[in-house]
Amino acid sequence: MTANPPAPRERVSFPEIDAVSWEHPADRAALQTLRSIPGFDQVVRKLVAMLGGERGIRLLFQGNAIKTGPTQYQTLHALHVEVAATFNWPTVPELYVSQTPLFNAGAYGVDDPFIVVHTAALELLSEDELRVLLAHEMGHVVSGHAFYRTIAAILLSISFAALPILAGIVLLPIRLAILEWSRKAELSSDRAGLLGSQNVEASQRLLMKMAGGMREGRLAHELDVDDFMAQANTYLESNEGLDIIYKIVNTLGLTHPLHTVRAAELQQWIASGDYERILRGEYTRRGKEAHERPLKDDLGAAGGYYAQEARDTVSQVVDAAKKAAEKVGEAFRKGQSE
Repeated sequence: MTANPPAPRERVSFPEIDAVSWEHPADRAALQTLRSIPGFDQVVRKLVAMLGGERGIRLLFQGNAIKTGPTQYQTLHALHVEVAATFNWPTVPELYVSQTPLFNAGAYGVDDPFIVVHTAALELLSEDELRVLLAHEMGHVVSGHAFYRTIAAILLSISFAALPILAGIVLLPIRLAILEWSRKAELSSDRAGLLGSQNVEASQRLLMKMAGGMREGRLAHELDVDDFMAQANTYLESNEGLDIIYKIVNTLGLTHPLHTVRAAELQQWIASGDYERILRGEYTRRGKEAHERPLKDDLGAAGGYYAQEARDTVSQVVDAAKKAAEKVGEAFRKGQSE
Protein backbone atom coordinates (compact mmCIF):
# COMPACT_ATOMS: atom_id res chain seq x y z
CA MET A 1 0.00 0.00 0.00
CA THR A 2 1.45 3.36 -1.05
CA ALA A 3 1.64 6.01 1.66
CA ASN A 4 0.02 9.35 0.94
CA PRO A 5 2.50 12.16 0.22
CA PRO A 6 3.00 14.60 3.08
CA ALA A 7 0.69 17.59 3.01
CA PRO A 8 2.40 20.81 1.90
CA ARG A 9 3.48 23.03 4.77
CA GLU A 10 1.36 26.15 5.20
CA ARG A 11 3.41 29.23 4.34
CA VAL A 12 4.36 31.42 7.27
CA SER A 13 5.09 35.14 7.32
CA PHE A 14 8.07 36.86 8.91
CA PRO A 15 7.01 39.93 10.93
CA GLU A 16 9.66 42.68 10.83
CA ILE A 17 12.28 40.38 9.31
CA ASP A 18 15.49 42.13 8.31
CA ALA A 19 17.33 41.12 5.16
CA VAL A 20 20.45 40.40 7.22
CA SER A 21 18.68 37.19 8.26
CA TRP A 22 19.15 35.60 4.84
CA GLU A 23 21.86 37.60 3.11
CA HIS A 24 25.00 35.87 1.87
CA PRO A 25 27.95 36.98 4.07
CA ALA A 26 29.96 38.35 1.14
CA ASP A 27 26.98 40.34 -0.14
CA ARG A 28 26.16 41.65 3.32
CA ALA A 29 29.71 42.73 4.11
CA ALA A 30 30.07 44.54 0.79
CA LEU A 31 26.84 46.47 1.29
CA GLN A 32 27.59 47.24 4.92
CA THR A 33 31.00 48.60 3.94
CA LEU A 34 29.52 50.81 1.23
CA ARG A 35 26.81 52.10 3.57
CA SER A 36 29.38 52.89 6.26
CA ILE A 37 31.34 55.27 4.00
CA PRO A 38 30.35 58.84 5.02
CA GLY A 39 28.51 60.58 2.19
CA PHE A 40 28.59 57.61 -0.18
CA ASP A 41 24.83 57.37 -0.68
CA GLN A 42 24.50 61.13 -1.19
CA VAL A 43 27.21 61.20 -3.86
CA VAL A 44 25.67 58.24 -5.67
CA ARG A 45 22.21 59.82 -5.58
CA LYS A 46 23.61 62.93 -7.24
CA LEU A 47 25.12 60.75 -9.94
CA VAL A 48 21.75 59.09 -10.54
CA ALA A 49 20.03 62.51 -10.67
CA MET A 50 22.53 63.73 -13.28
CA LEU A 51 21.66 60.73 -15.45
CA GLY A 52 17.88 61.21 -15.33
CA GLY A 53 17.12 59.81 -11.90
CA GLU A 54 14.62 57.25 -10.76
CA ARG A 55 11.70 59.05 -12.40
CA GLY A 56 13.23 58.67 -15.85
CA ILE A 57 13.70 54.92 -15.36
CA ARG A 58 10.16 54.49 -14.02
CA LEU A 59 8.64 56.51 -16.90
CA LEU A 60 10.37 54.19 -19.37
CA PHE A 61 8.41 51.23 -18.03
CA GLN A 62 5.22 53.22 -17.47
CA GLY A 63 5.31 54.10 -21.16
CA ASN A 64 6.39 50.75 -22.56
CA ALA A 65 5.25 47.99 -20.18
CA ILE A 66 2.09 46.88 -18.34
CA LYS A 67 1.63 47.80 -14.68
CA THR A 68 -0.03 44.94 -12.81
CA GLY A 69 -2.99 45.45 -10.51
CA PRO A 70 -6.34 43.98 -9.39
CA THR A 71 -7.60 44.06 -12.99
CA GLN A 72 -4.29 43.72 -14.87
CA TYR A 73 -2.41 40.43 -14.64
CA GLN A 74 -4.49 39.65 -11.56
CA THR A 75 -2.79 36.35 -10.73
CA LEU A 76 0.70 37.85 -10.89
CA HIS A 77 -0.41 40.87 -8.88
CA ALA A 78 -1.99 38.66 -6.19
CA LEU A 79 1.22 36.62 -5.89
CA HIS A 80 3.22 39.84 -5.60
CA VAL A 81 0.97 41.21 -2.83
CA GLU A 82 1.23 37.86 -1.03
CA VAL A 83 5.04 37.89 -1.20
CA ALA A 84 5.23 41.46 0.15
CA ALA A 85 3.01 40.38 3.07
CA THR A 86 5.19 37.31 3.72
CA PHE A 87 8.18 39.60 4.26
CA ASN A 88 5.98 42.06 6.19
CA TRP A 89 7.19 44.83 3.86
CA PRO A 90 5.38 48.14 4.52
CA THR A 91 4.63 48.79 0.84
CA VAL A 92 3.92 46.71 -2.25
CA PRO A 93 6.40 47.84 -4.93
CA GLU A 94 4.98 48.61 -8.36
CA LEU A 95 5.23 45.59 -10.65
CA TYR A 96 5.52 45.85 -14.44
CA VAL A 97 5.43 43.25 -17.20
CA SER A 98 7.70 44.02 -20.14
CA GLN A 99 7.27 42.45 -23.59
CA THR A 100 10.68 40.81 -23.81
CA PRO A 101 11.48 37.40 -25.34
CA LEU A 102 14.54 36.84 -23.09
CA PHE A 103 13.94 35.46 -19.59
CA ASN A 104 14.69 38.01 -16.91
CA ALA A 105 13.30 40.07 -14.05
CA GLY A 106 14.76 42.92 -12.04
CA ALA A 107 14.34 45.42 -9.22
CA TYR A 108 15.12 49.05 -10.05
CA GLY A 109 14.95 52.46 -8.45
CA VAL A 110 16.41 54.50 -5.61
CA ASP A 111 13.90 55.67 -2.98
CA ASP A 112 10.85 53.85 -4.33
CA PRO A 113 11.98 50.59 -5.97
CA PHE A 114 9.81 48.78 -8.50
CA ILE A 115 10.01 45.34 -10.11
CA VAL A 116 9.92 44.33 -13.78
CA VAL A 117 9.19 40.82 -15.07
CA HIS A 118 9.70 39.85 -18.72
CA THR A 119 6.92 38.10 -20.61
CA ALA A 120 9.33 35.24 -21.29
CA ALA A 121 9.27 34.46 -17.57
CA LEU A 122 5.46 34.37 -17.52
CA GLU A 123 5.47 31.94 -20.44
CA LEU A 124 8.08 29.67 -18.88
CA LEU A 125 7.09 29.44 -15.22
CA SER A 126 4.27 27.83 -13.27
CA GLU A 127 2.43 29.77 -10.57
CA ASP A 128 4.60 28.26 -7.82
CA GLU A 129 7.75 29.18 -9.73
CA LEU A 130 6.48 32.72 -10.34
CA ARG A 131 6.06 33.09 -6.58
CA VAL A 132 9.73 32.14 -6.16
CA LEU A 133 10.77 34.66 -8.82
CA LEU A 134 8.75 37.48 -7.26
CA ALA A 135 10.11 36.65 -3.80
CA HIS A 136 13.64 36.71 -5.28
CA GLU A 137 13.06 40.22 -6.63
CA MET A 138 11.40 41.27 -3.36
CA GLY A 139 14.57 40.10 -1.65
CA HIS A 140 16.51 42.62 -3.75
CA VAL A 141 14.10 45.35 -2.62
CA VAL A 142 14.26 44.47 1.10
CA SER A 143 18.07 44.22 0.98
CA GLY A 144 18.39 47.62 -0.65
CA HIS A 145 19.89 46.01 -3.73
CA ALA A 146 17.66 47.97 -6.14
CA PHE A 147 19.53 51.19 -5.34
CA TYR A 148 22.99 49.67 -5.70
CA ARG A 149 22.04 47.59 -8.73
CA THR A 150 20.85 50.77 -10.45
CA ILE A 151 24.26 52.30 -9.79
CA ALA A 152 25.97 49.11 -10.94
CA ALA A 153 23.97 49.14 -14.18
CA ILE A 154 25.14 52.71 -14.84
CA LEU A 155 28.79 51.96 -14.10
CA LEU A 156 28.76 48.67 -16.00
CA SER A 157 27.21 50.36 -19.04
CA ILE A 158 30.26 52.61 -19.42
CA SER A 159 32.13 51.39 -22.46
CA PHE A 160 35.87 50.92 -22.03
CA ALA A 161 36.25 51.73 -25.72
CA ALA A 162 34.99 55.28 -25.09
CA LEU A 163 37.47 55.90 -22.27
CA PRO A 164 41.15 56.82 -22.29
CA ILE A 165 43.39 53.81 -21.68
CA LEU A 166 44.35 54.89 -18.14
CA ALA A 167 40.71 55.50 -17.19
CA GLY A 168 39.83 52.03 -18.42
CA ILE A 169 42.61 50.53 -16.33
CA VAL A 170 41.39 52.39 -13.24
CA LEU A 171 37.76 51.33 -13.79
CA LEU A 172 38.51 47.66 -14.46
CA PRO A 173 39.00 46.58 -10.81
CA ILE A 174 35.94 48.64 -9.83
CA ARG A 175 33.89 46.87 -12.47
CA LEU A 176 35.16 43.44 -11.37
CA ALA A 177 34.36 44.30 -7.74
CA ILE A 178 30.82 45.36 -8.69
CA LEU A 179 30.31 42.17 -10.65
CA GLU A 180 31.54 40.08 -7.71
CA TRP A 181 29.09 41.85 -5.38
CA SER A 182 26.29 41.44 -7.92
CA ARG A 183 26.85 37.68 -8.09
CA LYS A 184 26.76 37.36 -4.31
CA ALA A 185 23.63 39.56 -4.18
CA GLU A 186 21.92 37.00 -6.43
CA LEU A 187 22.78 34.23 -3.96
CA SER A 188 21.15 36.30 -1.21
CA SER A 189 17.99 36.81 -3.24
CA ASP A 190 17.82 33.12 -4.15
CA ARG A 191 17.46 32.53 -0.41
CA ALA A 192 14.74 35.19 -0.27
CA GLY A 193 13.02 33.42 -3.16
CA LEU A 194 12.90 30.24 -1.11
CA LEU A 195 11.71 32.04 2.03
CA GLY A 196 8.95 33.82 0.13
CA SER A 197 7.71 30.64 -1.52
CA GLN A 198 8.71 28.07 1.11
CA ASN A 199 8.81 25.57 -1.74
CA VAL A 200 12.21 23.93 -2.23
CA GLU A 201 11.27 22.03 -5.38
CA ALA A 202 9.79 25.12 -7.06
CA SER A 203 12.98 27.04 -6.23
CA GLN A 204 15.05 24.32 -7.85
CA ARG A 205 12.74 24.10 -10.86
CA LEU A 206 13.05 27.85 -11.40
CA LEU A 207 16.83 27.61 -11.62
CA MET A 208 16.57 24.53 -13.86
CA LYS A 209 14.23 26.31 -16.26
CA MET A 210 16.46 29.37 -16.31
CA ALA A 211 19.33 27.09 -17.31
CA GLY A 212 17.48 25.45 -20.21
CA GLY A 213 13.94 24.44 -19.38
CA MET A 214 10.51 24.89 -20.90
CA ARG A 215 6.96 24.93 -19.61
CA GLU A 216 5.11 23.46 -22.56
CA GLY A 217 6.04 21.44 -25.61
CA ARG A 218 6.70 17.83 -26.46
CA LEU A 219 9.91 17.67 -24.36
CA ALA A 220 8.79 19.64 -21.28
CA HIS A 221 7.80 16.48 -19.40
CA GLU A 222 11.36 15.15 -19.77
CA LEU A 223 12.82 17.64 -17.28
CA ASP A 224 13.92 16.18 -13.93
CA VAL A 225 14.82 18.32 -10.91
CA ASP A 226 16.80 15.55 -9.21
CA ASP A 227 18.99 15.12 -12.27
CA PHE A 228 19.54 18.88 -12.44
CA MET A 229 20.63 18.99 -8.80
CA ALA A 230 22.99 16.06 -9.45
CA GLN A 231 24.40 18.03 -12.37
CA ALA A 232 24.87 21.04 -10.08
CA ASN A 233 26.86 18.97 -7.59
CA THR A 234 28.90 17.41 -10.40
CA TYR A 235 29.84 20.88 -11.63
CA LEU A 236 31.00 21.94 -8.17
CA GLU A 237 33.08 18.79 -7.79
CA SER A 238 34.68 18.90 -11.28
CA ASN A 239 38.19 20.11 -10.53
CA GLU A 240 40.35 18.11 -12.93
CA GLY A 241 43.22 19.81 -14.74
CA LEU A 242 42.41 23.42 -15.59
CA ASP A 243 38.73 23.21 -14.55
CA ILE A 244 39.26 25.66 -11.66
CA ILE A 245 40.85 28.26 -13.92
CA TYR A 246 38.12 27.85 -16.54
CA LYS A 247 35.41 28.31 -13.88
CA ILE A 248 36.97 31.56 -12.64
CA VAL A 249 37.49 32.98 -16.14
CA ASN A 250 33.97 32.01 -17.25
CA THR A 251 32.44 33.82 -14.27
CA LEU A 252 34.47 37.06 -14.02
CA GLY A 253 32.38 39.05 -16.49
CA LEU A 254 28.95 37.82 -15.33
CA THR A 255 26.43 39.73 -13.19
CA HIS A 256 24.82 36.43 -12.09
CA PRO A 257 26.39 33.17 -10.92
CA LEU A 258 25.94 30.11 -13.13
CA HIS A 259 22.55 28.47 -12.62
CA THR A 260 23.96 25.18 -11.35
CA VAL A 261 26.15 27.07 -8.86
CA ARG A 262 23.09 28.93 -7.58
CA ALA A 263 21.18 25.66 -7.16
CA ALA A 264 24.05 24.06 -5.24
CA GLU A 265 24.56 27.16 -3.05
CA LEU A 266 20.86 27.20 -2.15
CA GLN A 267 21.00 23.51 -1.29
CA GLN A 268 24.00 24.14 0.98
CA TRP A 269 22.15 26.97 2.74
CA ILE A 270 19.20 24.68 3.41
CA ALA A 271 21.59 22.00 4.74
CA SER A 272 23.16 24.57 7.10
CA GLY A 273 19.87 24.76 9.02
CA ASP A 274 19.45 28.53 8.57
CA TYR A 275 16.34 28.11 6.42
CA GLU A 276 14.52 26.04 9.04
CA ARG A 277 15.61 28.42 11.81
CA ILE A 278 14.04 31.36 9.99
CA LEU A 279 10.83 29.38 9.45
CA ARG A 280 10.74 28.85 13.23
CA GLY A 281 10.92 32.61 13.74
CA GLU A 282 14.59 32.77 14.69
CA TYR A 283 15.76 35.77 12.67
CA THR A 284 16.96 39.37 13.03
CA ARG A 285 14.22 42.01 13.25
CA ARG A 286 14.29 45.33 11.42
CA GLY A 287 15.17 48.45 13.36
CA LYS A 288 17.40 48.60 16.42
CA GLU A 289 18.30 44.89 16.39
CA ALA A 290 19.59 45.07 12.82
CA HIS A 291 21.26 48.49 13.18
CA GLU A 292 23.22 47.41 16.24
CA ARG A 293 24.64 44.36 14.50
CA PRO A 294 28.42 44.98 14.43
CA LEU A 295 29.98 45.47 11.00
CA LYS A 296 32.91 43.31 12.11
CA ASP A 297 30.56 40.33 12.35
CA ASP A 298 29.63 40.68 8.68
CA LEU A 299 33.23 41.29 7.64
CA GLY A 300 34.33 38.29 9.69
CA ALA A 301 31.69 36.06 8.06
CA ALA A 302 32.67 37.28 4.61
CA GLY A 303 36.36 36.84 5.38
CA GLY A 304 35.73 33.30 6.57
CA TYR A 305 33.75 32.53 3.40
CA TYR A 306 36.43 33.84 1.05
CA ALA A 307 39.23 32.27 3.08
CA GLN A 308 37.53 28.88 2.86
CA GLU A 309 36.83 29.44 -0.85
CA ALA A 310 40.51 30.30 -1.42
CA ARG A 311 41.67 27.26 0.59
CA ASP A 312 39.36 25.01 -1.39
CA THR A 313 40.54 26.48 -4.70
CA VAL A 314 44.23 26.12 -3.80
CA SER A 315 43.65 22.57 -2.55
CA GLN A 316 41.80 21.65 -5.74
CA VAL A 317 44.50 23.14 -7.96
CA VAL A 318 47.20 21.26 -6.02
CA ASP A 319 45.25 18.00 -6.24
CA ALA A 320 44.72 18.49 -9.96
CA ALA A 321 48.43 19.19 -10.46
CA LYS A 322 49.35 16.04 -8.50
CA LYS A 323 46.97 13.93 -10.58
CA ALA A 324 48.35 15.41 -13.80
CA ALA A 325 51.92 14.71 -12.67
CA GLU A 326 50.98 11.12 -11.76
CA LYS A 327 49.46 10.57 -15.20
CA VAL A 328 52.55 11.98 -16.90
CA GLY A 329 54.72 9.71 -14.76
CA GLU A 330 52.62 6.67 -15.59
CA ALA A 331 52.76 7.49 -19.31
CA PHE A 332 56.54 7.93 -19.11
CA ARG A 333 57.07 4.63 -17.28
CA LYS A 334 54.79 2.86 -19.75
CA GLY A 335 56.78 4.31 -22.63
CA GLN A 336 60.06 3.17 -21.07
CA SER A 337 58.81 -0.39 -20.63
CA GLU A 338 57.66 -0.77 -24.25
